[in-house]
Amino acid sequence: MLIGLGLGPGNPDLLTLRAVRLLESADAVFVPGRIASALVAPWRDAEILEFPMTDDEEEIRRCMARNADRIAEAVGDADRQVVLGILGDPNFYSTFSRLCAVLSERHPGIAWRTEPGISSITAFASAAGVSLQGGFIVSDGPEPEARILLKVRHPRRTAEALRSEGFTEFVLVERMCMTGMQVYRNDDLPEESEYFSVLFARR
Repeated sequence: MLIGLGLGPGNPDLLTLRAVRLLESADAVFVPGRIASALVAPWRDAEILEFPMTDDEEEIRRCMARNADRIAEAVGDADRQVVLGILGDPNFYSTFSRLCAVLSERHPGIAWRTEPGISSITAFASAAGVSLQGGFIVSDGPEPEARILLKVRHPRRTAEALRSEGFTEFVLVERMCMTGMQVYRNDDLPEESEYFSVLFARR
C-alpha cells in the first residue's frame, strides 16, 4: 500500500497528528526533495526521489517510471505500508496523482490512497491575512475543469444546474472526516444534504 501523505506548507509544526503517526509506523518513507526531507526528519529518515521541475514531458515520464518502480520494490510482495510525503496536500495540484497513474500502469497490483495535509491555499490565507469568502477560482494554468461547492443543501438540484454548463461528474461528501460520513456519486446524489457538505463537479 502506498500512502500519499500531505506534509503541509513547509513548517513541521503544521504536520497533522495522523501524518506523524503514519511516518513513525510506515515500513518505508519517500519524499520528493530536501524541504520535504527536513519536514519528516524529526520522526523518520526518508529516501529522496527525484521529481524534476521541468516542462520536458519525456524526462518527467522517465522519472515517474523510475519512482514508481522504486516504490513498488519497497512495497514488495508482502504489501508493506509505504509513505510518500508530499508538500501541501497530495490531492491538490500535486504530482502524486500523476505518479499513481504511472504506478497503476506498471504495477497494477499495488493499492494507494491519500491522507490530507494543510494546502498552500489555506496556508496563504493565514500568511497573507486574507479571508477567502464568497467563492474563488484556483488554477495553475488553463480554465479549470472542476468546481467545488461548500454547504450544498440541495445537491441534486445544484448538479442539474451545473449539467447545463457542461459538468458531467459529481461527488458529494457529507460530514467529511466526522462520524456518519457519506459519499454520493452522480445519479445517487440526494435531494437534500447537511450543512457540512462538499460537492465536487467536473466537466
